[in-house]
Amino acid sequence: MLTATPSTLEVVDPGPLSTVQDLGRTGYAHLGVSPSGAADPESLRLANRLVGNPAGTPALECTLGGLSLRFTAARWVALAGAPASALVDGRPVVDPRRFRVPAGRVLHLGRPSIGLRSYLAVGGGFLVRRVLGGAGHDVLAGHGPAPLRPGDELAIGPDRPQPAAPIELANSRCPSGLATLRFGWGPRHELFDAADRERFTTTRWRISTESNRIGVRLLGEPLRIGEVRLASEGMVPGAIQVPPSGEPIAFLADHPVTGGYPVIGVLTEPDIGLLAQAPPGTAIRFRSIPGTDAPAPTPHR
Repeated sequence: MLTATPSTLEVVDPGPLSTVQDLGRTGYAHLGVSPSGAADPESLRLANRLVGNPAGTPALECTLGGLSLRFTAARWVALAGAPASALVDGRPVVDPRRFRVPAGRVLHLGRPSIGLRSYLAVGGGFLVRRVLGGAGHDVLAGHGPAPLRPGDELAIGPDRPQPAAPIELANSRCPSGLATLRFGWGPRHELFDAADRERFTTTRWRISTESNRIGVRLLGEPLRIGEVRLASEGMVPGAIQVPPSGEPIAFLADHPVTGGYPVIGVLTEPDIGLLAQAPPGTAIRFRSIPGTDAPAPTPHR
């Protein structure tokens, strides 16, 4: 029985960092395996929806543009996340949210005007080998397909008809100016005194250059909690951990599965994606979700 050879895309230039991502691998935290997946999951879902793929179909996460791909087969393509210009054989695409790339042409993505990470989905999706059920690359653990390199060939699934999904409302969230991030207090917020809690929500933090898919380091007036010794405990995406320096770190997709510093709060899922799109230097502030600031327990007498 003959098996059809899948169509491919050739990587001409990966730009600063381009990886295959999906919605992550779940159920392995007890083995020390992080979920990973798209840093901005909503944008990956949107890109897939625009080309008619299931929400978690593997797509490309491109950081700071610069990605160039040669298509050996025609495909519908969608871009979401950080808005980047698109050129096909040097000609600009009028609306890069969704367009058709003919066979033999080269698609190039420019640097985003705002935001950090653009998501490129193709009709039929990328066919990659999954590791523990996930197709994404984890920069901390090294799981999943390696970051793209020049000359790589990416297999893609069968072509699909023109998707029916409307694009009029297909806009991603990227920070522009001061970004407000919503969070719920806990699980260790009770270790922080009232002054630190107030400082946490009134400080205008700035994103450090020491940030990546693992986490975002914040700069600002430090909290004064100092060093607190805790047994290692599980971490989740969006956990805001405070090391002895007093400057918080908010975890993203490739976060470690455990940590020993107190977590003062956890970002809402939509705002994890917003933080993932914030470049270094972006000013942010935290706003607690009403009703999540539980009173401190009364000490036993």
